[in-house]
Amino acid sequence: MLTRTKRGIRVFADVSVVAGFLMMGFAFWFLLNNLSNFFVEPTEFAELTVLIPGVTLTSVSAILYFLLSIPIVLIMHEGAHGIVATLEKIKIKTGGFAVFIALFAGFVEPDEKEFDNAKKISRLRVIGAGATSNVIFAFALGALLLTNPIFALVVPEPILGWFYEAPDGVLIISIIEDSGAEKAGLQKDDLITGINGVVIITPFDFQKVDLKPGDTATVTVQRDGQQMQLPVEIMPSPDDPDRGLIGIMRDNAMSYKPVFNFIEWDPQISMFLLWLWMISFFIGIINMLPLPILDGGKFLYTIIEKNASERKINVIMWSVYAFTLIVFALNIALSYVKSGWFTI
Repeated sequence: MLTRTKRGIRVFADVSVVAGFLMMGFAFWFLLNNLSNFFVEPTEFAELTVLIPGVTLTSVSAILYFLLSIPIVLIMHEGAHGIVATLEKIKIKTGGFAVFIALFAGFVEPDEKEFDNAKKISRLRVIGAGATSNVIFAFALGALLLTNPIFALVVPEPILGWFYEAPDGVLIISIIEDSGAEKAGLQKDDLITGINGVVIITPFDFQKVDLKPGDTATVTVQRDGQQMQLPVEIMPSPDDPDRGLIGIMRDNAMSYKPVFNFIEWDPQISMFLLWLWMISFFIGIINMLPLPILDGGKFLYTIIEKNASERKINVIMWSVYAFTLIVFALNIALSYVKSGWFTI
């Protein structure tokens, strides 16, 4: 049994090296593609922020799910570092968790001398193990969550089409009196399927449409099996005069139906597991970005060390750090440019 366990850890450690390269590549692809989307396909731009309780996390439920998820993710991450270090016969000096101004961190500190003297492949295994454990866990949890309607929020195509039956649109519950919707002839029980050419399947798709008060939007609806296009004058929001509204009350329920629908999900458990999946996956991926405080920085340094002079290596590393930080910061800055200050 012990031999089999060691063999399994050895396979995991070897996978961590390959996964380290893949996760770093994926992180760069995602951030650079997202920047491109801001200018080329604005509706596909994913808004990013750093999760800080009390600052960017303000709702009680979001803070609670965050605080419950972070210890699980950090224990898994740092535990993987420690287990693989032990397998590689690298002594662990200290380990633990830290909280600094509402930011959480975990650490497993190997003996510096033993780590530096270990083979390059051993060090890469140790460094890559934490992020790999988070992503593997996220994949396993994601497989379970494919039976949950709420997980459809984050599942990309074509996987979404394989595991979920898509709704036809968003149902109108009622019409606001004297609004552009009422004047245009929109009715209760109409199914909105598009606005200005943007396909509307879920309530979240409304965020992809830039509606300005005074403009006229083309709203596509299904009524009694027939498709109709109606010109609707956009009204200002009572809370924010610069934000436009069609003038309807809509059904905000998630309408996706899992193909494998055999679990009765409690809404709060569903949201907690969604947060746990999200934090585990993104901590794993982002942690492999080559920045000084992240595993990605150590991973890249370990790869290129001794292949050039120390001075040249430092120039390369700081150039990579600067590029990575600029790309990451631009993603966050443009998120606020697009939507203003937002919290979760």
